[in-house]
Parts: sequence; structure tokens; C-alpha cells
Amino acid sequence: MPKAVKLRAEEQFAATQKKDKQALKEKEKARQEMADHVASLRALRLAKEAADKKAAEKAAAEIAAAEKAAAKTKKPSRLAQAQRR
Repeated sequence: MPKAVKLRAEEQFAATQKKDKQALKEKEKARQEMADHVASLRALRLAKEAADKKAAEKAAAEIAAAEKAAAKTKKPSRLAQAQRR
């Protein structure tokens, strides 16, 4: 009888160990999937920030060019014309 009890206990222990290993694998898989998801979100955010920065720089350059062009074509004010005379 003691051998049967010992064998049964060992079988139960082995089954428990197998379940624990499976649970650990599933937990690690879920953690890796979450890490991959976070990494993809980070890559998307960085790409968006780079695109936004580029668009802002382009807009600032266009505004500066427009202001420069407007300054060249701007007629002097009446006060400036009066001071020249």
C-alpha cells in the first residue's frame, strides 16, 4: 500500500508541476504580447511626433517666407513718407 500511495502522490505532484509550467508559459506569452503592443504604440507615437514636428517646421518656414515677401512689397506708411520729405 505505501508504494501505491507514494506513486499516486508523485503522479499528482507531476500533474501539478505540469499545470504550473503551462500557467507560467501562458503568463509569459501574455506579458510578451503586452510588451509588443506597447512597443508598437510607442513606434506609432514617435512617428506621429516626427511628422507633426516636420509639419510645424514647414508651416513656420512658410509663414516666415510670407512675412518676408510682405515686407518687401509693403508700401511705406504715410508717416514714413512724410519723414522722408
